[in-house]
Amino acid sequence: MAHVVMFTFPAQGNASPILNLAELLALAGLHVTFINTENFHCRLLRHSPEHFARLSTLPRLRFRTVPDGLPKDHPRPILEFLNLERSLRTSSRDAYREILLNKDGNGWPPVTCVIADANLRLAYEFPEEMGFPVFFFRTTSAASFWAYHCIPDLLKAGEIPLSVDSDMDEMVENVRGMEKILRRRDLPSFCQRARTADDPFLLFAVGTADDTRSRAVLFNTFECLEAAALSLIRSVHQTTYAVGPLHSLLQGIGGTAGDTLSGLWEQDRSSVAWLDEQPHRSVVYVSFGSVAVVSEEQLAEFRVGLVDSGYRVLWVLRSDLMGSEKQGAPVWAGELEATGKMKVVGWAPQREVLGHPAVGCFLTHSGWNSTLESFAAGVPMVCWPFFADQQINSRFVEEVWGSGVDMKDVCSSEAVTRMMRAAMEGERAERMRLAAERLAEEARRSVGEGGSSRMEFLRLVEDIKGMTAKFSDDGRRCERDIKQL
Repeated sequence: MAHVVMFTFPAQGNASPILNLAELLALAGLHVTFINTENFHCRLLRHSPEHFARLSTLPRLRFRTVPDGLPKDHPRPILEFLNLERSLRTSSRDAYREILLNKDGNGWPPVTCVIADANLRLAYEFPEEMGFPVFFFRTTSAASFWAYHCIPDLLKAGEIPLSVDSDMDEMVENVRGMEKILRRRDLPSFCQRARTADDPFLLFAVGTADDTRSRAVLFNTFECLEAAALSLIRSVHQTTYAVGPLHSLLQGIGGTAGDTLSGLWEQDRSSVAWLDEQPHRSVVYVSFGSVAVVSEEQLAEFRVGLVDSGYRVLWVLRSDLMGSEKQGAPVWAGELEATGKMKVVGWAPQREVLGHPAVGCFLTHSGWNSTLESFAAGVPMVCWPFFADQQINSRFVEEVWGSGVDMKDVCSSEAVTRMMRAAMEGERAERMRLAAERLAEEARRSVGEGGSSRMEFLRLVEDIKGMTAKFSDDGRRCERDIKQL
């Protein structure tokens, strides 16, 4: 029997799609061990108890944790992910080895392969050393990954690092296949902020884009959405699976509600009750995801711009949206709610919100999970990217997919109002709405019976089942050799 170990980077945006895939594989008959850090898993359990209670009923899915090496009271800010990643590489190694050797097997079969979050080096480097086949899971869009893959070409051509006075609207020439799409301002944030070729964030991006050692690469996307980028990726990595949107695929195959992982914040369901009272397509939904940080000045511009637009607003204001040192909602949040045209919550059940008929557009940070969820719901977007791959996602939403507008590098109340109106009313809004509805239909087809993503998922399952576990009872390396790794 096949046994897959899956290891996620401890961040909500990474864990959510990988956990969806873990559930799908378990429902397909594979044994799945899902690894998370002790700290992050406890936080997920605290805020998503019903989600994990349901998962605990699956006999072929189990959870294991490893230490991250940081003090218990450490805040673990995700923007300092390089420190967390380095700590994991040293502190989690022994615990990870025990899981791979299946020493607490309790009747479970030996490990067949590892599906590793490609942002976590330990997740794939260590099993590779031990001889396990490794599949990389990419939590970004295929287009964003391809841009990461081309960073060495950008460096060689001298297109990066950028200087402080670079023309950010100049087109980028050395991301093959995207020469007429990407401007300098659309490059991943690591490329834009690096001033030297040895910038640690830039080197991290280059390192994690190296798929040469993986058996295959998995993307949470669908074929007709990113056919061009997937074709480019397959030119360098033939075995590439496009199995998304995973939350929609799970809903179809598993018969579950495809519920949202609450993650690090408790969902406020009063947001849905408030939407029930609003007219059709009258609400702007605003959420900058689980990582983005905005300044007090930027938040003030958004507040004025949203109020001046005249639309009803459902606004997710995380307690740490302005940074860990400024916890809690701004004092003006209650004043805006008193008008009856705005609802402010700390966290919302996003998929349910996006699927609500009262929602007319989504002001988003353009994280890939949020972008896919907006596609699946058929909701136009106003994109204000924060970092990493989000710059490319927002560009593609406007320039390639036509289902939204890109507001990157702009944060004035006038621009916010203008973008809201562009997405909510008039001919341009109608074009975006039609494009969003078309993408929603294509996403539904991809995960439906005979759809590309469903067929790719079934191919993945069969490929894993056909693999032979590296460590059988009569072929395992001796313990002495393993301890030397």
